Amino acid sequence: MAGLMLQGTGSDVGKSVLVAGLCRAAANRGLRVLPFKPQNMSNNAAVTPEGGEIGRAQALQAVAARAPLHVDMNPVLLKPQADRTSQLIVHGKVRGTLGASNFREARRPLLGEVLESYHRLEARCDLVIVEGAGSPAEINLRSGDIANMGFARAAGVPVVLAGDIDRGGVIAAVVGTRTVIDPEDAAMIHGFIINKFRGDPALFTDGYQAIERLSGWRGFGVLPWEPAVAQLPSEDAVILERGLGARPGKLLVACPILPRIANFDDLDPLRQESRVEVAMIAPGTPIPAEAGLIVLPGSKATIADMAFLRAQGWDIDVLAHHRRGGAVLGICGGYQMLGRTIADPLGIEGPPGEVAGLGLLDVTTVLADRKTLQQVEGNAMGAGFTGYEMHMGVTGGPDAARPFAQLSSGRADGAIGRDGRTFGTYCHGLFTRPGLRGALLERIGAHSDGFDNDARVDAALDTLADAMERHLDIDGLLALSALKPGVTG
Repeated sequence: MAGLMLQGTGSDVGKSVLVAGLCRAAANRGLRVLPFKPQNMSNNAAVTPEGGEIGRAQALQAVAARAPLHVDMNPVLLKPQADRTSQLIVHGKVRGTLGASNFREARRPLLGEVLESYHRLEARCDLVIVEGAGSPAEINLRSGDIANMGFARAAGVPVVLAGDIDRGGVIAAVVGTRTVIDPEDAAMIHGFIINKFRGDPALFTDGYQAIERLSGWRGFGVLPWEPAVAQLPSEDAVILERGLGARPGKLLVACPILPRIANFDDLDPLRQESRVEVAMIAPGTPIPAEAGLIVLPGSKATIADMAFLRAQGWDIDVLAHHRRGGAVLGICGGYQMLGRTIADPLGIEGPPGEVAGLGLLDVTTVLADRKTLQQVEGNAMGAGFTGYEMHMGVTGGPDAARPFAQLSSGRADGAIGRDGRTFGTYCHGLFTRPGLRGALLERIGAHSDGFDNDARVDAALDTLADAMERHLDIDGLLALSALKPGVTG
């Protein structure tokens, strides 16, 4: 029963991917390995078999470890909503709402529950690989921390620091972290990894040695930029800001980037299709008129995102696209936006009230205080699929009599407009299998490559693990994981 924690010099340095790669490398060596993240902040989540939710990154890491998803893998999940608040998920279930004013005080008591989850995982495997959040160099957040050094010291888990050389300044990032953090925190860090190197690693030899000399930490290797990572789902919405444009000869699928966009990895299998271009539409940019399909994605705050969509003029773009004969797909919150009204009588997302939707589907939605969390399978467009539901609303109306999908439980899901070109569903993860993805693309004039996205992700994890075995000191990292520093408060 050993543990190892990866922390980063900042957000988006590749911690989630590195943990996934280490999980697969350890599993390939025959170890029973499980992932863990004490506290996550993300609107990209996955549903576990027992009906809880965890961060999408931990779901990917569980796949890498060849282990079933469990709420203990991510005991605290914060899902940002409108008005500077976050929904608090503890052990997979909604516990309340945190605001900016009470965030620090409210998280401190959660450390005990975080440690309980970690120790339960420890008892079930040979190795737990832990992912930190943000950076330990954010010393303004150190008091009451449960995500980085607060957890590492309480659990006695050794830490390795990851730095992203692709963004530049990695020497200062690693050495600077050593300089600003508390000496007792620094004592928990036993080395570093340099991630995302492009070119000949020999060119960084002097820089690598300088980090070792100035930090006093040993290096565990330099991992080159790995193209296979592009096959993996991303948890961090930062990636959306990079955007994608349309290329000639491809079917354009356009998706507006809403402020509280959720579970945007639904689009990943479409992005991998050779005849499809997925364009994430940034605020201030119109939805291209040449789009063949507009996808309205999931949202953590549907009413607020509906207002944002109108403020951007995207409602005009969607309705014009529909008048021209284009297809529209709404997933979860996007499904609610396609209806006539969205009501929040209990103030689930903010002040109680009701707003108009786009009116492309003859349905109405009422937000409720009970959250639906379940894995599902069913049939839509003549093809089978698996996925999951994660929403706090009930939607019904005349168009629901033409459901998007029939679930194996016997329940109908979603709605299809009378025009046959407007689709709404509460099911996420629809397009991982080729059947339904191919059926949708055929309807809008494109052909699918017919690949199984889950198989692609699994192959990419093996490729990543092989690269880590070649370029990192995996033996040294595994040996470090057996180290048990003194547990402190």
